[in-house]
Amino acid sequence: MMLLPLAAQASPAPASDPAEAGIRAAMLASAAAWNDGGLDRFMAIYAPDAVFVGSKGLIQGKPAIADSYRKSFTDGGNSRGRLHFDFLGLKRIGERRILFARWTLSGGAKMESGMTTLVFERRGDGWKILTDHSS
Repeated sequence: MMLLPLAAQASPAPASDPAEAGIRAAMLASAAAWNDGGLDRFMAIYAPDAVFVGSKGLIQGKPAIADSYRKSFTDGGNSRGRLHFDFLGLKRIGERRILFARWTLSGGAKMESGMTTLVFERRGDGWKILTDHSS
């Protein structure tokens, strides 16, 4: 299976994988919610049974993942800074997709950046994250 580079955000060219547009839109909406301080909207991209792997270990389930983020969400923003994603590639695995991206937090106490690997599945209400490995 081939890794498909994601088209530049401003590119009018059609996506090589029809899932790309839906996943990109969901990611951009999630980042906008982070930046606006909307935890519930930020978490809308996660499936109820999602699993998160980060520096503090394994977190299972959307409620537990939300709890791990809750303290940084404030009215009108996020204390960790503004979230931005650079989309690096999308890989098709059957009906699922793996997104490779770089996340950057700026404007907070310190600038942070890292990598994320997200497994998406199309569910009734759109593309949802099943697994999130962020470092």
